[in-house]
Amino acid sequence: MAEELFEVEGPEKHAVHHRAHAGDSLAGRVAVMTAILSTVGAVFSYQGGSTQNDAMIYKNDALLRRTEASDQWNFYQAKSNKQHLAELAAALVPADKKPPYEAEIERYKQEKKEIQTKAQELEEEAKKFNELSEHSLHPHHRLAQATTMVQIAISIAAITVLTRKRWLFWASGLSAAIGVALWGLAWLGV
Repeated sequence: MAEELFEVEGPEKHAVHHRAHAGDSLAGRVAVMTAILSTVGAVFSYQGGSTQNDAMIYKNDALLRRTEASDQWNFYQAKSNKQHLAELAAALVPADKKPPYEAEIERYKQEKKEIQTKAQELEEEAKKFNELSEHSLHPHHRLAQATTMVQIAISIAAITVLTRKRWLFWASGLSAAIGVALWGLAWLGV
């Protein structure tokens, strides 16, 4: 029974034990790096989604203004039709009955000017919102690229743990660095 509790370790067991602890250093580094990269990737992804949402909101506002402008132009056209009918009536009636039609023609001309001004203002607002949408969407592409590079870095890090190849660890770091650089370019507007 005493012999069962006593164990002698040979050199082969010591070598296996040493390799297992040596690998833990690499595995530990990769685990920390993976956790950091996951957090960074989540932030990049959130920022990319946020820029995309902003762009869609601006595009929606542009569409609403364009629709309102179209409504104003339709209203303008309706007033033009009424003006033309008043002009026709003024041309067909005797001279003593023309003043009410001429007043109506002038009223329609004034209303059309106001409607035209409103329609043009709405079209300018639509252009402004389209420009804001384009400006907001520009960083989205870089942020999507940055997120992809971070995801690639995480994948390479996983392969590093499986293969124990240190060069893969550095390749993972390089991929992450490229992702961070792309994130920087996104916010610089490049």
